[in-house]
Amino acid sequence: MAKKSEVTILVVDDDQVHRYMLSSMLAEWGWRTVEADDGTTAVAAVEKHEYDAVLMDVRMAKMDGREAFSRIQKIKPELPVVIMTAYSTVDDAVEAIQQGAHDYLTKPLDFERLRLVLLRAVDHQQVESRKQTTDLQETNLTTSIIGSSPPINELLEMIAYVAPTEATVLIYGESGTGKELVAEAMHLNSERQAQPFIKVNCAALAESLLESELFGHEKGAFTGADKRREGKFVQADGGTLFLDEIGETSQAMQVKLLRVLQEQELQRVGGEETVRVDVRIIAATNRDLEKEVAENNFREDLYYRLNVVMLTVPPLRDREGDVEQLVKHFAEKFAKKNRRVLDAITPDCMEYLSHYSWPGNVRELENAIERGIILMRGTELTEKTLPLAIQKQHVETDVRSVEGPTSLFEVEKQLIYKTLAETGGNKSEAARRLGITRKTLQNKLNRYEKE
Repeated sequence: MAKKSEVTILVVDDDQVHRYMLSSMLAEWGWRTVEADDGTTAVAAVEKHEYDAVLMDVRMAKMDGREAFSRIQKIKPELPVVIMTAYSTVDDAVEAIQQGAHDYLTKPLDFERLRLVLLRAVDHQQVESRKQTTDLQETNLTTSIIGSSPPINELLEMIAYVAPTEATVLIYGESGTGKELVAEAMHLNSERQAQPFIKVNCAALAESLLESELFGHEKGAFTGADKRREGKFVQADGGTLFLDEIGETSQAMQVKLLRVLQEQELQRVGGEETVRVDVRIIAATNRDLEKEVAENNFREDLYYRLNVVMLTVPPLRDREGDVEQLVKHFAEKFAKKNRRVLDAITPDCMEYLSHYSWPGNVRELENAIERGIILMRGTELTEKTLPLAIQKQHVETDVRSVEGPTSLFEVEKQLIYKTLAETGGNKSEAARRLGITRKTLQNKLNRYEKE
């Protein structure tokens, strides 16, 4: 993304005083401005020059904002236009939004909201421009994300578009889907790649500790603070800060985070000195933050500041064909780590894994393979060392799918494995439910392992 000094905003207003005031304020915020005194002038300017956003009044004498927006949209549909309107003409702005305007502001302007809306508009423009110039086939992404299913390819494409910009990114996905890998890929494929990538789990710390962790503290700020400590924002200066589980933060912490995102400055806990930072924020959550905003559990202004671009990480159950690639990757990784010789993964084992629902997503798969490698006998990974939940689901699927007669031996084997799964591997309890001794059960299990 272009630096702030390179961003140009077209300010359109036939009120010279108001237009000058807006241009001066935007200049103080670090943006370059170009002024247009009516809709006709604005349309002509857009035809000849490139802008990152347009800030335009609705009511103007020669050509009003609605007509000018309609013409601008035909010339450059990707250019974000923010409409300004009086309360009495809000309907005009809403109509423009419905036709594709980026946002609208009511007069008298709330300057904090003005800045927030323009920041989002500029970031949006940079992402859209990247989409027009990036060909995924020619982009060599640096990423640890494994898979080639359509949902993963779509995600990788979005990373290729967004990573080189400075847009704040919100990553949504269920627990265990790999949101941290996506954040890391965003950093490694950005212009900040040589700078720090700092991770913070917002759910792992109490609020008082999280504040010190993020912003740092001065000596004597609290009991045990025997020296000044720099926080994660300062540690990430020039690089990327990944805020995992952002939905778990308190409203008070959300206010403090919003200030840093907007002002790019902070104060250490117990201190008065203002510290400037240059940090790109990537946040992640498994919560529906839009719903949390509606229920007043998450601040709306912070949500919109974080959600300039949202990336959704698909659950493993929706990634058809990726399980086999992941299984092979994790099997090789943990065989090497645990000094095991792995010659093959049996077809039955792969079938069990491919047909499991994976409620814990990639993290559950990784744990299952690590367990299997550690417990495997010989040099083949088989279904017998997989967690009981996977064996149970496979047995239940097999029993439901049986058509016609089957051998008594196979029925007995499936029933015993199913009972073991239900008892969490407790052989004494399984034997009791089956009406046999524990020794008989063990003999049967030994026999199954030899088959």
